[in-house]
Amino acid sequence: MVRAPTPHPGTNLQIPPEQRDASAAHAYPRPQLEREHWQSLNGSWRFHFDDACEFTSAAEPHEWPLDITVPFPPESAASGIGDTGFHPRCWYQRDFELMPADDRVILRFGAVDYAAHVWVNGHLVAAHEGGHTPFWADITDVLDPSGRQTVTVRADDDPHELNKPRGKQDWQLEPHLIWYPRTSGIWQTVWIERVGHTYIDKIRWTPKLEGFAIGLEARLRGDLGGDLSLELELRHGERLLARDRYQVVDGEVDRSIALSDPGIDDFRNELLWSPERPTLLDVELKLLRDGKVVDRAKSYTALRSAAVLRDRFMLNGRPYVLRMVLDQGYWPDTLLAAPSDEALRRDVELAKAMGFNGVRKHQKIEDPRYLYWADKLGLMVWEEMPSAYRFTRTAIKRTVREWTEAIDRDYSHPCIIVWVPFNESWGVPELPVVQAHRHAVEALYHLTKTLDQTRAVIGNDGWESSATDIIGIHDYDSNLEHIRERYGAGVDPEKLFDRRRPGGRVLTLDGHPHRGQPIILTEFGGIAFQKEPQPGDAKIWGYTQVTDDETFAQLYEQLLRAIIDTALFSGFCYTQFADTFQEANGLLYADRTPKIPLQRIKAATSRSRNWIPGGV
Repeated sequence: MVRAPTPHPGTNLQIPPEQRDASAAHAYPRPQLEREHWQSLNGSWRFHFDDACEFTSAAEPHEWPLDITVPFPPESAASGIGDTGFHPRCWYQRDFELMPADDRVILRFGAVDYAAHVWVNGHLVAAHEGGHTPFWADITDVLDPSGRQTVTVRADDDPHELNKPRGKQDWQLEPHLIWYPRTSGIWQTVWIERVGHTYIDKIRWTPKLEGFAIGLEARLRGDLGGDLSLELELRHGERLLARDRYQVVDGEVDRSIALSDPGIDDFRNELLWSPERPTLLDVELKLLRDGKVVDRAKSYTALRSAAVLRDRFMLNGRPYVLRMVLDQGYWPDTLLAAPSDEALRRDVELAKAMGFNGVRKHQKIEDPRYLYWADKLGLMVWEEMPSAYRFTRTAIKRTVREWTEAIDRDYSHPCIIVWVPFNESWGVPELPVVQAHRHAVEALYHLTKTLDQTRAVIGNDGWESSATDIIGIHDYDSNLEHIRERYGAGVDPEKLFDRRRPGGRVLTLDGHPHRGQPIILTEFGGIAFQKEPQPGDAKIWGYTQVTDDETFAQLYEQLLRAIIDTALFSGFCYTQFADTFQEANGLLYADRTPKIPLQRIKAATSRSRNWIPGGV
């Protein structure tokens, strides 16, 4: 898609008008480094299952028996295929029109599960492993001078392999318990953009609230010769906050942008990001060579801090109660892929309408467009690495590589406040007794803290904590008396960690006692309810099942009251946002229809705590 018909300096974009119109509804897929001129390659592609893994190169598939709608995976109904069988390899191909010009053309993929090889006009241009992170290729030198181009993609995704990060994708033919249909192949946007011979490749923003400043890291790519400089304008609405120009040295710019500190909290708060006031600062970037613009892009950032102080989570230097909901990020007809940008925005709006100030994105690296709407509308996000389910060297190496790419992609989103490398000891099942499993968790914790010094990290959420900034507890007991006995007034935290075993697991490992970190109930509830019987009497799954909406509402209200009034907890995360296939424990049905009125959910979720003066 072309966002504007007139090229900016440094580009020479020529995309046919009919293609502009056909893709006009798409939103730019990478919202924190947005270029004006781009073309979506979503839509109809030729498709071929290669179950025998017979073909290896783009020249080999001669028949394309199916058509698929990208970016919806072939297992989904929206793809036009809807085949949920075992398919270890599949192929994609489509043609597009693009005339070569005096610039560079970049082909980008949001995510392909699990390993991808990409050819353009028969030339291999990219290979990438990791089903949740982006990759790209400079295809300038392989473009056909006629303007007719062909892109071919091979996606390998062994449905049975458990030593790769796969999250909630089931390895059995039919989804069981808490696992869901598989997502193979392309499941996020494919697009191309034209850039100059020198262009801004990466931007990284770091808020520095203590000094009322914003850290900027920019990395360039291409021809780095000549006198290069980066010009920046930073605005809050119409108000200019900074206009600076920085010299590029060795293809990099690393600067701290000092803002004028208004001092008084009332004025300061106008510039701070929070769920209640999600203030974003808009950025215009221009790359200049000898004073002439050769690239330009838009971005945004925010001023906010997310930290831990003793037993509380702190947002912008103040204690902040986390009221979160666990969100699987699946849709009935599109699986891991979002139906539309509007659907992503609607999910953020619904979470806020139910009184939550954050979500724990469970076992999924979410689409950047979701993070954009969370940034813009004000919803905090815990980002969690999809698990592998075997402990092998291969599994750990794959997890480290993909987790590193995820942090690199999402570092600059102000909505992200916590990183979670492991969940419930998945992939490291012998943490209490096998040192190598402990080392894996501790290594990922310290690696994450090395890559991002500004956010809290939970090494392993749920139980068996070792290296962690927050202790997360998963407890699905719906007996209110049990909840009060375990976590209520007068409970000694040390006895809690020594004696309680929710899920049959110790909460902290030997040698890693509770050191005063915040304690958060990061999974609880799981109340299953569906008003209408399921087709074919399919069984629903949940931790507690009820049969009518009033019982559902009352149990939710009672649970939330008990948890919110528990002084031990610095926050909570209710399971879950929406029904997900056989899991019927959502506050919303799978189509995002509320099971009970949103106002009633919000009243229970956002009620004030009785034990803190002022109801903080």
